[in-house]
Amino acid sequence: MHKVSVIDSHTGGEPTRTIINGGPNLGSGSLAERRVVFEQEFDSFRSAVVNEPRGSDVVVGALLCEPVDPTCAAGVIFFNNVGYLGMCGHGTMGLLVTLAYMGRIQPGAHKIETPVGIVTATLHPNGDVSVGNVPSWCEKQALGIHVPDIGLVTGDLAWGGNWFFLIEDHDMDLNLVHVDRLTDYAWRVRQAVNAQGYSEVDHIELFGPPTAAGAHARNFVLCPGKAYDRSPCGTGTSAKIACLAAKGKLSPGAEWIQESIIGSTFSAQYTWFDQSRGKVCPVITGSAFVNAESTQLLDERDPFCWGIGVHKNECA
Repeated sequence: MHKVSVIDSHTGGEPTRTIINGGPNLGSGSLAERRVVFEQEFDSFRSAVVNEPRGSDVVVGALLCEPVDPTCAAGVIFFNNVGYLGMCGHGTMGLLVTLAYMGRIQPGAHKIETPVGIVTATLHPNGDVSVGNVPSWCEKQALGIHVPDIGLVTGDLAWGGNWFFLIEDHDMDLNLVHVDRLTDYAWRVRQAVNAQGYSEVDHIELFGPPTAAGAHARNFVLCPGKAYDRSPCGTGTSAKIACLAAKGKLSPGAEWIQESIIGSTFSAQYTWFDQSRGKVCPVITGSAFVNAESTQLLDERDPFCWGIGVHKNECA
């Protein structure tokens, strides 16, 4: 019986499960190297803590790690129901309120080491969190993709810590009651994007008119494992403002309010990282709340110990 200590939180409705004890020994390499070890040697642990029967397709895991850089408050590797994330905006907000709940940090700015680089996150006195994300950019504008049974779909290809295909021109109603139709549409688009040479894209983001007061747009974000993001998506919002900056539609320091499919919001702004190359430094602000603390039990006798459909024993 292996015990795993976790603290759960949600950011704008999107859950984060932070593993604070009982995770696998990944060695002392860089966070990028440790993520490779995680994936190659301990992938069933990932499945065990976020997939059914302990979790769900929506849960994003955050493995708390010792950072290589001693100036960082923590290191973290993010993962979900199907694999690993380079960076996670909502998860970083969840991690910060979790560290505060543990008594490890106080309000102020803190550096967090991730597999794709160091980010700076600020815990505000009111509990909000601002995440200074990794440099983000729009790789291609107005990229046309032929989607079987749908037709030509035009969108932007952008990096915000993960790769996104962002679509504004569509006929979908971004309302929660249509989540099944939205999921089917976005999944078809992702398969077509990948098939037509952009295999790195694992997030699809649709935009439409906002409903929240003060918001500039509402989005629907389909994550790699086919679950939709309940939050406005931190890396997705970063990719969005990178595209707006590239098109001259958002000035440095100007605020962009991004609404999620469930009505929660993030505020975002940017400074130029390298204007000649179209790269921006996004800062995303939102609210996260700790909502559970528990010990998970991994019992090797349980046929679903490692998640439904997974039977490998790679815990220690």
